[in-house]
Amino acid sequence: MVPLVQMASGPQPFDADVAERSGYQYTTDAKLSSHLANARISEAVLNVTDFSNKSVIDIGCGDGTYTHEFADRGDAARVVGVDPSREAIEVAQAASGSSSLSFECGSADTLAYEANDFDIAHLRGVLHHADKPREAIAEALRVAPMAIIVEPNGYNPGVKLLERASSYHREHGERSFSARQLDRWARESGGEVTARRWIGQVPFFCPDWFARLAKRIEPVAEALPLVRLGMCAQYLFVAQRRRPPT
Repeated sequence: MVPLVQMASGPQPFDADVAERSGYQYTTDAKLSSHLANARISEAVLNVTDFSNKSVIDIGCGDGTYTHEFADRGDAARVVGVDPSREAIEVAQAASGSSSLSFECGSADTLAYEANDFDIAHLRGVLHHADKPREAIAEALRVAPMAIIVEPNGYNPGVKLLERASSYHREHGERSFSARQLDRWARESGGEVTARRWIGQVPFFCPDWFARLAKRIEPVAEALPLVRLGMCAQYLFVAQRRRPPT
């Protein structure tokens, strides 16, 4: 059995989410804000590279809601979702209807795969929960030459406030990192950051009226160089392997 990854909050809060609603709070019966925020993340990820006929490992796939998009929308040839929560993996497996898609319980920092088993590794909102985020990046760049990573924007003061004020964020061990820190971990793991995007304006779990307002100003926030550093909700970057991890 692959060992579970050690998370800053542990997998227990996520297991509780699945037990309560058969999925995560931001996917199953999610509020408008979660739908809008996740749709923007998915759009950005699917547009950052060509997934067609590629093999993809989705590390920290959760209940598998967005893992399906690589097969359904990205036309990937093979997609494997890995997550430490057994309950979430059971939900993901039950919803899997494609022969190119599979799920298993496993660790982000000790993946049970050989080097170069995949073309692309994907980590979406994983590192800010992980006890060993640098090791998770290193593992991603070991099993695939390209890693696509999405994390909350650590430069956004609103994100920092939510981490302290929101009960959900506290219970799930949310903590954001700066882009500089994430880029440094990628370099230390043998990678080179080849693309960066600051995306999204809609906070998760905010009131519907605020979500609609934030969505309207999102294109402006993303387009202005200095504004997006402090206002966008997510940092998306692509790391390409340039040497074996140290």
